Amino acid sequence: SGVVVSDLDSLYVDASCEVEPGASLGANVHLRGRCVVRSGAHVDTGSVLTDVVVERDAKVLPYTVATDSTIGAEAQVGPFSHLRARSELGARSKVGNFSETKKTRLGEGSKVNHLSYVGDGVIGRDVNIGAGTIFCNYDGEQKHTTTLEDEVFVGSDSQFVAPVTVKRGAYVASGTTVTRDVPEDALAVSRAKQENKEGY
Repeated sequence: SGVVVSDLDSLYVDASCEVEPGASLGANVHLRGRCVVRSGAHVDTGSVLTDVVVERDAKVLPYTVATDSTIGAEAQVGPFSHLRARSELGARSKVGNFSETKKTRLGEGSKVNHLSYVGDGVIGRDVNIGAGTIFCNYDGEQKHTTTLEDEVFVGSDSQFVAPVTVKRGAYVASGTTVTRDVPEDALAVSRAKQENKEGY
C-alpha cells in the first residue's frame, strides 16, 4: 500500500520484511529475512538485501548485495557494492562502485566511493576514503580494527595495517601504507622515492 513497484513479476519480498508507504522497489529486487525499507527509500534493480534496514530517503543503487546491515537516512550505496555483516552506514554516507564493507561503522557524511575494502573499521564523520583503499584487518590468526577519526582524508591506493588509528583531520597521501598511528592534523606519507632512468 503506497509502495512503488517497478516490476511485480520479478520482485521477491519475504513475508517477514516490512516496506513502508512511500518506498520504491526496482525490478529483480530480493528482500530476504527481516528487511525494513523506510518511507522515501529506493532499492534499485537487481539488489539483494538480507536482514537489512534501509532508513528514510536512502538510495540503494543497482546490484548491491547487503547482509545484516543498516543503511542510514539519505545514505547511498552502490552500484555494485557489497555490505557484509555488521556494516553500519551513517546518515548521508556513501559506499560506491565495487566497494566492500564488513563489521564497519561509517560515520555521517563519510564516503567510500570506489574499489575499496574496509573491514573491521571505525570511521568517523566527514571522512573521505580514496579509490583502492584497503583495511588490512587479518594477520592470519586474528582480526584487528582500523580507526579513522572525523575529517580524515585518505588518498587513493592506501593501505592500513591494523590495528592502527588515524587521528582527527589527518591526511594520508596517495600510495601510503600506514603501519603506525597518525597524529591529529598530520600528513602521513610512505612511498619509495621515484627515479627516472633516462634513455632506458
